[in-house]
Amino acid sequence: MMSRHEPFAGDLDRLPNRDRTAGERSYYRAYGLLIASDVWLPELEPADPATADIEIVIGPIDMPKPSAKAATVFRFEPGRQYLAWEAVGAFLISDARRIDVQPAPGVDDALLAFPLLGPVLALLLHQRGLLVLHASAIAVAGRGAIFMGDKGAGKSTTASALIRAGHDLLTDDVVALDLTNPDEPMIVPGFPQIKLAADAAAAISLGQAQVRPQVHPAIEKMQHRLHGAFSGNKVPAARIYILERGERARVTLLPQIAALPAIIKFSYVTRFGRAALSGDFAAMHLRHCSAIANHVGVCRLDVPTGIDRIGEAVALIEKELAGDA
Repeated sequence: MMSRHEPFAGDLDRLPNRDRTAGERSYYRAYGLLIASDVWLPELEPADPATADIEIVIGPIDMPKPSAKAATVFRFEPGRQYLAWEAVGAFLISDARRIDVQPAPGVDDALLAFPLLGPVLALLLHQRGLLVLHASAIAVAGRGAIFMGDKGAGKSTTASALIRAGHDLLTDDVVALDLTNPDEPMIVPGFPQIKLAADAAAAISLGQAQVRPQVHPAIEKMQHRLHGAFSGNKVPAARIYILERGERARVTLLPQIAALPAIIKFSYVTRFGRAALSGDFAAMHLRHCSAIANHVGVCRLDVPTGIDRIGEAVALIEKELAGDA
């Protein structure tokens, strides 16, 4: 099934091309997987060469390409998924273990990584049987806190404030949950990077974080590569917080009838529409979302307006996850 709509990565179709420098194959680790990549991905943790779980290969892809008129083309089949942006390039996921990449003319690795480590990787993880949320996650006292919300709700800002308070990042933007044991969903650690808007970064210092060069002026958030403050181990998912703006920091537990639709809404794959849930994946996805709603507390978290008050929300989260609430 072909789709020509833009589900969520709205910045990608407005980016002009940039020069790309070809690099040799490198090895990385993310989400518990070894990745062999022709695309340079300094966002990820480096690894020694070995038999890879995922291969990222640069080369031609014999699939329909976007145009100036139709800036995106998406196709979803049980064994492969195709995503292409006219201003960035084309990506073909095959058998949940290979990603072919055909860059648009003049596009460099830094720009390719923007969709590759976002929607493309999210779809691959989904194909490997994980539940993937568009969210951020932090390990607090050995328990996982997941932050979901609409664009601008403050997911990464809240996560970075918790990092500043001494807690560890699990993953930013793409949260993968392992439901091998549905009674104890586990958050799989991603890679030590968090993206922040300039005002949040200025107000919330992350110490030894390295600020990477801006991918493109059209992409406002800057990438902060952490040195430390990253959990490399799976942790149980204890809370999912849906962020809203409020007068004061407050947590409200949602009933299951409201929790399940919220999880479905912020799951990464549903942002592509039903076309991405081909074959048996629709039933599996619903089972996974239901398991999370049944076994993880889903709450509304009111975050006071103003970065200077983010500490109030941090204190409340710490109290909850320490079991004192």
